[in-house]
Amino acid sequence: MLGEYRITGRGAAEISASVERAVGAGRLEPGQALPPMRELAERLGVNPNTVAAAYRTLRERGVIETAGRRGSRVRAKPATTGRDFIRVEVTEGVRDVSEGNPDPALLPPLGPAFAAAAAEGDRRPVLYGQEPVEPALARLARADMDADGVPEGPVAVASGSLDALERVLAAHLRPGDVVAVEDPGWGGLLDLVPALGLRTAAVGVDEEGPRPDEVRRALAAGARALVVTDRAQNPTGAALSAARARALRRVLREHPQTLLIEDDHGHRIVDLPLHPLAGTTHHWAFVRSAAKAYGPDLRLAVLTGDGVTLDRVRGRQRLGPGWVSRVTQRAVARLWADGAVDTAAVARAYGARRNALLEALAERGVEAHGRSGLNVWVPVPDETGAVARLLQSGWAVAPGARFRVAAPPGVRITVSTLAEEEAGALADAVASALGRGAGPSRA
Repeated sequence: MLGEYRITGRGAAEISASVERAVGAGRLEPGQALPPMRELAERLGVNPNTVAAAYRTLRERGVIETAGRRGSRVRAKPATTGRDFIRVEVTEGVRDVSEGNPDPALLPPLGPAFAAAAAEGDRRPVLYGQEPVEPALARLARADMDADGVPEGPVAVASGSLDALERVLAAHLRPGDVVAVEDPGWGGLLDLVPALGLRTAAVGVDEEGPRPDEVRRALAAGARALVVTDRAQNPTGAALSAARARALRRVLREHPQTLLIEDDHGHRIVDLPLHPLAGTTHHWAFVRSAAKAYGPDLRLAVLTGDGVTLDRVRGRQRLGPGWVSRVTQRAVARLWADGAVDTAAVARAYGARRNALLEALAERGVEAHGRSGLNVWVPVPDETGAVARLLQSGWAVAPGARFRVAAPPGVRITVSTLAEEEAGALADAVASALGRGAGPSRA
């Protein structure tokens, strides 16, 4: 059953660690069956309850899954195989459009804001036991959310969107619970869910966001949470339309116990209006990160939600890091208050680059998607072949496997630093990689 690998250990922690090491090293492969608990207990000379505890730990960590009489198997996509490692090696002379980063030229200077925040910290040092959220940041964040129609709720601060999502999921769910996620969707979230011992239910996405029929099917099948990207969805660029938001609210009203988490990925980089779903269910959270508009290294996101959810998030945060640096919070508040980012100008810049590529691809008969944000998604029949051929043509794109659960193959192209005059050459390379030939389509 396990070939050459022998599970070892006398205690539950030792046994689970032995299995997890083997999975991480590739000695136990995805889908591989583990011995029945009584059989392994007899082999190791331990009580079956010890093996049961080890298997329970492995399930909670997302390493294995158990399907009744069919026994336990290594997960098809175990948490130890991070999607972030699915990337191409960019060699010298290759143009990199794979990373998903914002354009550094469109990020504001941070020096003056941090200098002012540090000076304020010198005058009024933040000490243990003080409020974890900078009042100025909370006021600005809440005012922005009020203007966008996000329901009233307390404000918390996390170390980026993924940290916020993890804290909200952990506040309500338990290992084995199912989370409905967008497919294609954010690779970080697709890794996070199994790492928390949770299971994913893939929900298809089009230009307007998650498809309502697929959301309804996932929730009816028992998914306890739904994560939605409001704008600039990574990797497809989808953004919730008013009509799609209404349809999703109707579905969510049928399942009011669902934990709803919204990630406004396009905050301050897109000019499309927000159509929030928040407040439709009993428990909800709405997250905004400073990463794309102000810089990934800030590691700061603000979130609001219902009182129970935010109380649990803040209570658990107090027992871990305590708070996100108030110096950083003050700097971000100053950046927001001073209008350091011209949202309209940034949105125009990214929109022009994105539209130039979309139009060039359309001229060559290549299907592509990118309604908002930094990325364009191109469906392909052979993902590995397309990535390899584009590399040979001098372009590095992100393999779609980083972002997919059950969705068809594709590649993600980040347009944030793509000059409009480069769009034609890149479109030629994509068309050639897909066997369409270069140059505008004559059809």
